[in-house]
Amino acid sequence: MKKILSLFLIFIFILNSTSFADESLDLEGIDDYASFQASSNSTNEPITNSKNIVVLDRKTLSVLYEKNAYEKVAMASTTKIMTCIIILENCSLDDIVTVSKKAASVHGSTLGLVTDMKISVLDLLYGLMLRSGNDCAISLAEHLSGTVENFSVLMNQKAKELGLNNTNFVTPHGLDDENHYTTAYELAILTDYALKNEQFRNIVSTKTHTISFNGGNRTISNTNELLGNLEGIYGVKTGFTFEAGRCLVSACKRDSLDIIVVVLGANTKSIRTKDSASLINYILNTYNYIDVSSTINDSFNQYLPLFEKNCLLKKTRTSPILKLQQLENYKFPLPINDALELNTKIYTVSSMSPSTNQGSKIGTLELYNGNSLLCTADITLDNELIKNTSLYYFNLIIRNLFVF
Repeated sequence: MKKILSLFLIFIFILNSTSFADESLDLEGIDDYASFQASSNSTNEPITNSKNIVVLDRKTLSVLYEKNAYEKVAMASTTKIMTCIIILENCSLDDIVTVSKKAASVHGSTLGLVTDMKISVLDLLYGLMLRSGNDCAISLAEHLSGTVENFSVLMNQKAKELGLNNTNFVTPHGLDDENHYTTAYELAILTDYALKNEQFRNIVSTKTHTISFNGGNRTISNTNELLGNLEGIYGVKTGFTFEAGRCLVSACKRDSLDIIVVVLGANTKSIRTKDSASLINYILNTYNYIDVSSTINDSFNQYLPLFEKNCLLKKTRTSPILKLQQLENYKFPLPINDALELNTKIYTVSSMSPSTNQGSKIGTLELYNGNSLLCTADITLDNELIKNTSLYYFNLIIRNLFVF
Protein backbone atom coordinates (compact mmCIF):
# COMPACT_ATOMS: atom_id res chain seq x y z
CA MET A 1 0.00 0.00 0.00
CA LYS A 2 2.84 2.39 0.86
CA LYS A 3 4.47 1.70 -2.53
CA ILE A 4 1.23 2.49 -4.35
CA LEU A 5 0.85 5.73 -2.38
CA SER A 6 4.46 6.71 -3.11
CA LEU A 7 4.03 6.09 -6.84
CA PHE A 8 0.85 8.17 -6.83
CA LEU A 9 2.61 11.10 -5.12
CA ILE A 10 5.51 10.91 -7.59
CA PHE A 11 3.01 10.99 -10.48
CA ILE A 12 1.31 14.08 -9.06
CA PHE A 13 4.68 15.83 -8.60
CA ILE A 14 5.72 15.14 -12.21
CA LEU A 15 2.36 16.30 -13.52
CA ASN A 16 2.57 19.61 -11.68
CA SER A 17 6.23 20.33 -12.46
CA THR A 18 6.09 19.77 -16.24
CA SER A 19 5.73 22.75 -18.58
CA PHE A 20 3.95 22.29 -21.89
CA ALA A 21 4.63 24.65 -24.77
CA ASP A 22 1.14 24.13 -26.15
CA GLU A 23 -1.91 21.92 -25.96
CA SER A 24 -3.34 19.42 -28.39
CA LEU A 25 -6.53 20.46 -30.14
CA ASP A 26 -9.41 19.40 -27.89
CA LEU A 27 -13.06 20.24 -27.18
CA GLU A 28 -12.39 22.62 -24.30
CA GLY A 29 -14.25 25.89 -24.77
CA ILE A 30 -16.32 24.80 -27.79
CA ASP A 31 -19.65 25.16 -25.98
CA ASP A 32 -18.76 28.64 -24.71
CA TYR A 33 -17.61 29.65 -28.17
CA ALA A 34 -20.79 28.41 -29.85
CA SER A 35 -23.01 30.30 -27.42
CA PHE A 36 -20.95 33.46 -27.97
CA GLN A 37 -21.51 33.28 -31.73
CA ALA A 38 -25.22 33.90 -31.17
CA SER A 39 -24.46 37.36 -29.74
CA SER A 40 -21.62 38.29 -32.08
CA ASN A 41 -23.35 41.48 -33.26
CA SER A 42 -23.05 43.17 -29.87
CA THR A 43 -21.46 46.62 -29.89
CA ASN A 44 -21.00 46.75 -26.11
CA GLU A 45 -17.37 46.62 -25.01
CA PRO A 46 -16.83 43.09 -23.70
CA ILE A 47 -15.66 42.18 -20.22
CA THR A 48 -12.35 40.31 -20.54
CA ASN A 49 -10.76 37.93 -18.06
CA SER A 50 -7.31 37.33 -19.59
CA LYS A 51 -4.46 39.16 -17.86
CA ASN A 52 -2.76 40.85 -20.84
CA ILE A 53 -4.57 41.93 -23.99
CA VAL A 54 -4.09 44.22 -26.96
CA VAL A 55 -6.03 44.82 -30.17
CA LEU A 56 -3.90 46.42 -32.90
CA ASP A 57 -5.12 47.90 -36.16
CA ARG A 58 -2.71 46.72 -38.86
CA LYS A 59 -3.22 49.67 -41.19
CA THR A 60 -2.26 52.37 -38.68
CA LEU A 61 -0.77 50.30 -35.80
CA SER A 62 -3.31 52.05 -33.56
CA VAL A 63 -4.15 50.35 -30.27
CA LEU A 64 -7.94 49.88 -30.24
CA TYR A 65 -8.13 48.04 -26.91
CA GLU A 66 -5.58 47.22 -24.26
CA LYS A 67 -5.34 45.64 -20.83
CA ASN A 68 -1.91 45.49 -19.23
CA ALA A 69 -0.56 45.46 -22.79
CA TYR A 70 2.86 46.84 -21.86
CA GLU A 71 3.67 44.49 -18.95
CA LYS A 72 6.54 42.03 -19.42
CA VAL A 73 5.16 38.49 -19.28
CA ALA A 74 5.90 34.94 -20.42
CA MET A 75 4.77 34.19 -23.98
CA ALA A 76 4.82 30.37 -24.26
CA SER A 77 4.58 29.05 -27.85
CA THR A 78 3.68 32.42 -29.35
CA THR A 79 7.50 32.57 -29.36
CA LYS A 80 7.31 30.46 -32.50
CA ILE A 81 6.08 33.46 -34.49
CA MET A 82 9.61 34.84 -34.22
CA THR A 83 11.18 31.42 -34.86
CA CYS A 84 9.13 30.98 -38.02
CA ILE A 85 9.84 34.38 -39.56
CA ILE A 86 13.59 34.09 -38.92
CA ILE A 87 13.69 30.71 -40.64
CA LEU A 88 11.65 32.00 -43.58
CA GLU A 89 14.01 34.93 -44.03
CA ASN A 90 17.20 32.87 -43.80
CA CYS A 91 16.59 29.31 -45.03
CA SER A 92 15.50 27.49 -48.15
CA LEU A 93 12.19 25.68 -47.68
CA ASP A 94 13.58 22.68 -49.55
CA ASP A 95 16.52 22.19 -47.17
CA ILE A 96 16.55 18.77 -45.50
CA VAL A 97 17.15 18.77 -41.75
CA THR A 98 18.55 15.84 -39.75
CA VAL A 99 16.87 15.71 -36.35
CA SER A 100 19.25 15.76 -33.39
CA LYS A 101 18.90 13.82 -30.14
CA LYS A 102 18.30 17.12 -28.31
CA ALA A 103 15.41 18.00 -30.60
CA ALA A 104 13.88 14.53 -30.42
CA SER A 105 13.97 14.45 -26.60
CA VAL A 106 12.46 17.87 -25.82
CA HIS A 107 9.33 17.79 -23.64
CA GLY A 108 6.00 19.53 -24.07
CA SER A 109 4.06 19.51 -27.34
CA THR A 110 5.92 17.81 -30.18
CA LEU A 111 5.41 16.56 -33.71
CA GLY A 112 7.00 13.26 -32.71
CA LEU A 113 10.38 13.62 -34.42
CA VAL A 114 12.98 10.93 -33.73
CA THR A 115 16.76 11.12 -33.73
CA ASP A 116 18.37 11.11 -37.21
CA MET A 117 15.01 11.54 -38.97
CA LYS A 118 15.27 13.65 -42.12
CA ILE A 119 12.56 16.22 -42.78
CA SER A 120 12.27 19.37 -44.90
CA VAL A 121 12.35 22.91 -43.51
CA LEU A 122 8.85 23.51 -44.92
CA ASP A 123 7.37 20.49 -43.16
CA LEU A 124 9.11 21.52 -39.94
CA LEU A 125 7.54 24.98 -40.24
CA TYR A 126 4.08 23.46 -40.57
CA GLY A 127 4.82 21.24 -37.58
CA LEU A 128 6.05 24.32 -35.71
CA MET A 129 3.05 26.57 -36.36
CA LEU A 130 0.16 24.10 -36.67
CA ARG A 131 1.08 21.49 -34.06
CA SER A 132 3.38 23.76 -32.03
CA GLY A 133 6.16 21.20 -32.08
CA ASN A 134 9.00 22.01 -29.72
CA ASP A 135 11.05 19.37 -31.52
CA CYS A 136 10.47 21.30 -34.77
CA ALA A 137 11.60 24.52 -33.09
CA ILE A 138 14.91 23.05 -31.92
CA SER A 139 15.52 21.29 -35.26
CA LEU A 140 15.03 24.54 -37.16
CA ALA A 141 17.18 26.54 -34.74
CA GLU A 142 20.03 24.03 -34.95
CA HIS A 143 19.74 23.86 -38.75
CA LEU A 144 20.21 27.61 -39.14
CA SER A 145 22.50 28.49 -36.23
CA GLY A 146 24.08 25.27 -34.98
CA THR A 147 22.76 25.70 -31.45
CA VAL A 148 19.67 27.02 -29.67
CA GLU A 149 21.87 29.62 -27.97
CA ASN A 150 23.16 30.96 -31.29
CA PHE A 151 19.64 31.06 -32.68
CA SER A 152 18.43 33.11 -29.71
CA VAL A 153 21.01 35.74 -30.67
CA LEU A 154 19.29 36.06 -34.06
CA MET A 155 15.91 36.27 -32.35
CA ASN A 156 17.05 39.14 -30.15
CA GLN A 157 18.73 40.92 -33.04
CA LYS A 158 15.45 40.84 -34.94
CA ALA A 159 13.58 42.05 -31.85
CA LYS A 160 15.96 45.01 -31.60
CA GLU A 161 15.55 45.72 -35.31
CA LEU A 162 11.77 45.89 -34.82
CA GLY A 163 12.08 48.15 -31.77
CA LEU A 164 10.85 45.51 -29.33
CA ASN A 165 12.67 46.91 -26.31
CA ASN A 166 10.68 44.92 -23.72
CA THR A 167 11.15 41.54 -25.39
CA ASN A 168 13.87 38.94 -24.86
CA PHE A 169 14.24 35.42 -26.26
CA VAL A 170 16.13 32.48 -24.78
CA THR A 171 14.63 29.56 -26.72
CA PRO A 172 12.93 28.98 -30.08
CA HIS A 173 9.94 27.18 -28.49
CA GLY A 174 8.92 29.26 -25.47
CA LEU A 175 9.15 26.88 -22.52
CA ASP A 176 9.22 28.91 -19.31
CA ASP A 177 12.39 30.84 -18.49
CA GLU A 178 12.54 34.00 -16.38
CA ASN A 179 14.64 35.70 -19.09
CA HIS A 180 12.19 34.80 -21.87
CA TYR A 181 9.45 37.44 -22.08
CA THR A 182 7.56 39.99 -24.13
CA THR A 183 4.52 42.28 -23.86
CA ALA A 184 1.14 41.86 -25.52
CA TYR A 185 1.77 45.05 -27.49
CA GLU A 186 5.23 44.04 -28.75
CA LEU A 187 3.98 40.57 -29.65
CA ALA A 188 1.33 42.26 -31.79
CA ILE A 189 3.98 44.39 -33.52
CA LEU A 190 6.07 41.26 -34.19
CA THR A 191 3.00 39.48 -35.58
CA ASP A 192 2.20 42.38 -37.89
CA TYR A 193 5.76 42.21 -39.23
CA ALA A 194 5.61 38.44 -39.75
CA LEU A 195 2.25 38.61 -41.53
CA LYS A 196 3.81 40.77 -44.24
CA ASN A 197 5.62 37.60 -45.35
CA GLU A 198 3.39 35.69 -47.79
CA GLN A 199 4.75 32.26 -46.85
CA PHE A 200 4.18 33.00 -43.16
CA ARG A 201 0.56 33.94 -43.89
CA ASN A 202 0.08 30.77 -45.90
CA ILE A 203 1.34 28.58 -43.06
CA VAL A 204 -0.55 30.15 -40.15
CA SER A 205 -3.83 30.32 -42.09
CA THR A 206 -3.75 26.59 -42.86
CA LYS A 207 -6.29 24.45 -41.00
CA THR A 208 -4.82 21.05 -41.95
CA HIS A 209 -1.68 20.05 -43.83
CA THR A 210 -0.11 16.78 -44.96
CA ILE A 211 3.62 16.39 -44.42
CA SER A 212 6.18 13.73 -45.35
CA PHE A 213 6.85 12.00 -42.07
CA ASN A 214 9.14 9.10 -41.27
CA GLY A 215 8.81 7.47 -44.68
CA GLY A 216 5.07 8.15 -45.07
CA ASN A 217 2.47 10.91 -45.00
CA ARG A 218 0.81 12.45 -41.97
CA THR A 219 -1.97 15.03 -41.82
CA ILE A 220 -1.73 17.53 -38.98
CA SER A 221 -4.33 20.02 -37.71
CA ASN A 222 -3.93 23.57 -36.46
CA THR A 223 -4.26 24.11 -32.69
CA ASN A 224 -5.85 27.54 -33.33
CA GLU A 225 -9.47 27.02 -32.29
CA LEU A 226 -10.72 30.22 -33.98
CA LEU A 227 -9.36 29.33 -37.41
CA GLY A 228 -12.27 28.17 -39.56
CA ASN A 229 -14.78 28.92 -36.78
CA LEU A 230 -14.87 32.72 -36.77
CA GLU A 231 -15.33 34.81 -39.90
CA GLY A 232 -12.19 36.53 -41.15
CA ILE A 233 -9.62 34.68 -39.02
CA TYR A 234 -6.39 33.97 -40.91
CA GLY A 235 -3.97 32.95 -38.12
CA VAL A 236 -1.86 33.08 -36.01
CA LYS A 237 -0.64 31.06 -32.98
CA THR A 238 -1.68 29.41 -29.72
CA GLY A 239 0.42 28.86 -26.61
CA PHE A 240 0.40 27.44 -23.10
CA THR A 241 2.77 27.02 -20.19
CA PHE A 242 1.99 27.15 -16.47
CA GLU A 243 3.77 30.51 -16.21
CA ALA A 244 2.25 32.08 -19.34
CA GLY A 245 -1.23 30.63 -19.02
CA ARG A 246 -3.38 30.12 -22.09
CA CYS A 247 -2.30 32.39 -24.95
CA LEU A 248 -3.71 33.16 -28.37
CA VAL A 249 -2.58 35.54 -31.10
CA SER A 250 -5.25 36.06 -33.75
CA ALA A 251 -5.37 37.96 -37.04
CA CYS A 252 -8.78 38.84 -38.47
CA LYS A 253 -9.86 40.78 -41.56
CA ARG A 254 -13.41 41.75 -42.44
CA ASP A 255 -14.17 44.33 -45.10
CA SER A 256 -11.56 47.10 -44.69
CA LEU A 257 -10.64 46.40 -41.07
CA ASP A 258 -7.60 44.20 -40.41
CA ILE A 259 -6.69 43.61 -36.75
CA ILE A 260 -4.38 41.58 -34.53
CA VAL A 261 -5.65 40.41 -31.15
CA VAL A 262 -3.18 39.19 -28.53
CA VAL A 263 -4.56 37.44 -25.44
CA LEU A 264 -2.04 36.28 -22.81
CA GLY A 265 -2.42 34.86 -19.33
CA ALA A 266 -5.90 33.33 -19.62
CA ASN A 267 -6.69 30.76 -16.94
CA THR A 268 -8.41 28.39 -19.35
CA LYS A 269 -8.66 27.73 -23.05
CA SER A 270 -12.33 28.67 -22.85
CA ILE A 271 -11.44 32.14 -21.50
CA ARG A 272 -8.81 32.86 -24.15
CA THR A 273 -11.25 31.77 -26.86
CA LYS A 274 -14.13 33.85 -25.56
CA ASP A 275 -11.98 36.94 -24.89
CA SER A 276 -10.47 36.78 -28.38
CA ALA A 277 -13.74 36.19 -30.20
CA SER A 278 -15.71 38.79 -28.25
CA LEU A 279 -13.02 41.44 -28.81
CA ILE A 280 -12.83 40.68 -32.52
CA ASN A 281 -16.59 40.97 -32.97
CA TYR A 282 -16.78 44.09 -30.81
CA ILE A 283 -14.01 45.91 -32.68
CA LEU A 284 -15.24 44.96 -36.14
CA ASN A 285 -18.83 45.93 -35.30
CA THR A 286 -17.85 49.19 -33.60
CA TYR A 287 -14.95 50.72 -35.53
CA ASN A 288 -14.71 52.22 -38.99
CA TYR A 289 -12.07 54.25 -40.82
CA ILE A 290 -12.59 58.00 -40.62
CA ASP A 291 -10.73 60.42 -42.92
CA VAL A 292 -9.04 63.08 -40.74
CA SER A 293 -7.21 64.97 -43.50
CA SER A 294 -9.55 68.00 -43.44
CA THR A 295 -9.23 68.32 -39.65
CA ILE A 296 -5.42 68.30 -39.88
CA ASN A 297 -5.12 70.67 -42.82
CA ASP A 298 -7.75 73.14 -41.59
CA SER A 299 -6.12 73.33 -38.19
CA PHE A 300 -2.68 73.92 -39.70
CA ASN A 301 -3.93 76.65 -42.03
CA GLN A 302 -5.66 78.43 -39.14
CA TYR A 303 -2.44 78.34 -37.16
CA LEU A 304 -0.25 79.96 -39.84
CA PRO A 305 -1.42 83.59 -39.24
CA LEU A 306 -0.90 83.17 -35.50
CA PHE A 307 2.62 81.89 -36.07
CA GLU A 308 3.46 84.76 -38.41
CA LYS A 309 2.13 87.29 -35.90
CA ASN A 310 3.89 85.92 -32.83
CA CYS A 311 7.17 84.44 -34.08
CA LEU A 312 10.19 86.65 -33.32
CA LEU A 313 12.55 87.03 -36.29
CA LYS A 314 16.20 87.50 -35.40
CA LYS A 315 18.72 88.91 -37.91
CA THR A 316 16.34 88.31 -40.81
CA ARG A 317 13.39 89.99 -42.53
CA THR A 318 12.43 86.90 -44.53
CA SER A 319 8.99 85.57 -43.62
CA PRO A 320 9.21 81.88 -42.74
CA ILE A 321 7.12 79.51 -44.85
CA LEU A 322 5.96 76.47 -42.92
CA LYS A 323 5.34 73.05 -44.44
CA LEU A 324 3.30 70.27 -42.86
CA GLN A 325 4.47 66.68 -43.31
CA GLN A 326 2.30 64.62 -45.63
CA LEU A 327 1.23 61.43 -43.86
CA GLU A 328 1.11 58.05 -45.58
CA ASN A 329 -2.39 57.53 -44.22
CA TYR A 330 -5.19 59.86 -43.17
CA LYS A 331 -7.80 57.25 -42.30
CA PHE A 332 -7.93 56.03 -38.71
CA PRO A 333 -10.18 53.43 -37.06
CA LEU A 334 -12.60 55.22 -34.74
CA PRO A 335 -15.75 54.07 -32.92
CA ILE A 336 -18.72 54.83 -35.15
CA ASN A 337 -21.21 54.83 -32.25
CA ASP A 338 -19.38 57.52 -30.26
CA ALA A 339 -19.32 61.24 -30.95
CA LEU A 340 -15.98 62.21 -32.51
CA GLU A 341 -13.86 64.63 -30.51
CA LEU A 342 -11.15 65.40 -33.05
CA ASN A 343 -8.77 68.13 -31.91
CA THR A 344 -5.21 69.21 -32.61
CA LYS A 345 -2.29 70.57 -30.65
CA ILE A 346 0.43 72.47 -32.50
CA TYR A 347 3.86 73.26 -31.11
CA THR A 348 6.42 75.46 -32.89
CA VAL A 349 9.55 77.43 -32.00
CA SER A 350 8.92 80.99 -30.76
CA SER A 351 11.79 82.62 -32.68
CA MET A 352 13.75 82.01 -35.88
CA SER A 353 17.00 83.20 -37.41
CA PRO A 354 19.15 82.50 -40.49
CA SER A 355 20.83 79.71 -38.50
CA THR A 356 17.63 77.68 -38.99
CA ASN A 357 18.24 75.73 -42.18
CA GLN A 358 15.65 75.14 -44.84
CA GLY A 359 14.02 71.75 -44.22
CA SER A 360 14.66 71.85 -40.46
CA LYS A 361 11.93 70.62 -38.14
CA ILE A 362 10.53 73.60 -36.24
CA GLY A 363 7.36 72.10 -34.77
CA THR A 364 4.83 69.28 -34.48
CA LEU A 365 1.11 68.87 -35.06
CA GLU A 366 -0.66 66.26 -32.91
CA LEU A 367 -4.12 64.92 -33.72
CA TYR A 368 -6.31 63.55 -30.92
CA ASN A 369 -9.70 61.96 -30.61
CA GLY A 370 -10.62 63.05 -27.12
CA ASN A 371 -7.48 62.26 -25.10
CA SER A 372 -6.25 59.53 -27.47
CA LEU A 373 -3.35 60.49 -29.72
CA LEU A 374 -4.01 59.35 -33.30
CA CYS A 375 -0.96 60.67 -35.15
CA THR A 376 1.73 63.33 -35.31
CA ALA A 377 3.05 65.33 -38.26
CA ASP A 378 6.31 67.31 -38.41
CA ILE A 379 6.30 71.00 -39.29
CA THR A 380 9.38 72.12 -41.21
CA LEU A 381 10.82 75.36 -42.58
CA ASP A 382 10.19 75.41 -46.33
CA ASN A 383 12.33 78.39 -47.34
CA GLU A 384 15.73 79.93 -46.65
CA LEU A 385 15.92 82.76 -44.13
CA ILE A 386 18.20 85.48 -45.55
CA LYS A 387 20.53 87.15 -43.07
CA ASN A 388 20.19 90.93 -42.78
CA THR A 389 23.08 92.83 -44.40
CA SER A 390 25.15 95.68 -42.90
CA LEU A 391 23.35 98.07 -45.28
CA TYR A 392 20.05 97.09 -43.69
CA TYR A 393 21.33 97.94 -40.21
CA PHE A 394 22.82 101.26 -41.49
CA ASN A 395 19.48 102.29 -42.99
CA LEU A 396 17.73 101.26 -39.78
CA ILE A 397 19.99 103.49 -37.72
CA ILE A 398 19.43 106.43 -40.09
CA ARG A 399 15.65 106.02 -39.91
CA ASN A 400 15.73 105.92 -36.13
CA LEU A 401 17.89 109.07 -35.96
CA PHE A 402 15.29 111.12 -37.87
CA VAL A 403 12.24 109.88 -36.04
CA PHE A 404 10.79 112.78 -33.96
